[in-house]
Amino acid sequence: MKIPATVITGFLGAGKTTVIRHILENAGGKRIALVINEFGDLGIDRELVTGCGIEGCEDENVMELANGCICCTVADDFLPTMETLLDRPDPPDHIVIETSGLALPKPLVKAFNWPEIRSRVTVDGVVAVVDAPAVAAGRFADDPDAVQTQREADEMLDHESPLEEVFEDQLLCADMVLLNKSDLLDGPALDGVRREVSGEVAAQVKLVDAVHGAVDTKVLLGIGAGVEDVIDGRKSHHDDEDDHDHDDFESFVVSLGAIDDPDALEDRIKAAAVDHDILRIKGFIDVPGKDMRHVVQAVGARVQRYYDRPWGDGETRGTELVVIGETGLDRAAIERALRPGD
Repeated sequence: MKIPATVITGFLGAGKTTVIRHILENAGGKRIALVINEFGDLGIDRELVTGCGIEGCEDENVMELANGCICCTVADDFLPTMETLLDRPDPPDHIVIETSGLALPKPLVKAFNWPEIRSRVTVDGVVAVVDAPAVAAGRFADDPDAVQTQREADEMLDHESPLEEVFEDQLLCADMVLLNKSDLLDGPALDGVRREVSGEVAAQVKLVDAVHGAVDTKVLLGIGAGVEDVIDGRKSHHDDEDDHDHDDFESFVVSLGAIDDPDALEDRIKAAAVDHDILRIKGFIDVPGKDMRHVVQAVGARVQRYYDRPWGDGETRGTELVVIGETGLDRAAIERALRPGD
């Protein structure tokens, strides 16, 4: 009996980690192993999961790949990770793989055809998590007229955004699409998102509305698609490329020390995101006088903050933010914009 694996894909900030936490909280006794693939120099998403306090979410159940570009490093990283999971004395009932928000799922799925794991694991399904408000705002719309208008308005923009290609490739590989944050849209706007996404996916792909990533695990797990057998038929913008890397994107870490006023830092994050066209900022904040670690996650100028867990005994407190954007970020200017008093 092959062990089923579910691939959770989706663009930056769509809510993949929230979906995974929901799966863990509602595992129903299943032994679920996580493979988290993160783009950035800090294992932020892994920390968000292991810091959540959910039973069964101990460190040994979470394996993190070293490089955010899963499709470039599968041969070095992914295969031994999978073999380690499969060779455990108590192998998992289900494997959940979270791809980086900048990764293409197709090369990962094709890796399941390697002889070392093909006889032992099957790709139960690929679930794409979509930030419904971002789509409603036209951020990923496949609209040639709009792209042309952008080109005419900005002489520096001379090609289709790689962000749009990544988004479309994730949809093209999906068996199910979660329209996350659907509660933030009214009926007509959500209908528009459904039409937009439906135009990108195959007719048999199911679209499911989600709020805070909460979807019944019986819907998410057990799709039974056997995706590794049909993946070659799912088209991609990058099918003609021998490999794919993330030369279009870069990330770096800003260390800020203690932050007395997290509200003011949020304002600086919003301003920096707009001024420097930052895709994502995420990390942890050390707030003096607070025993809990403060998490910040920003998608563009939209910011979420919350306390997730107490700082551990002997853990070095500090503020560490991962900044992700398209290649060419002015790192020094962004760091100045984020630093208090600058």
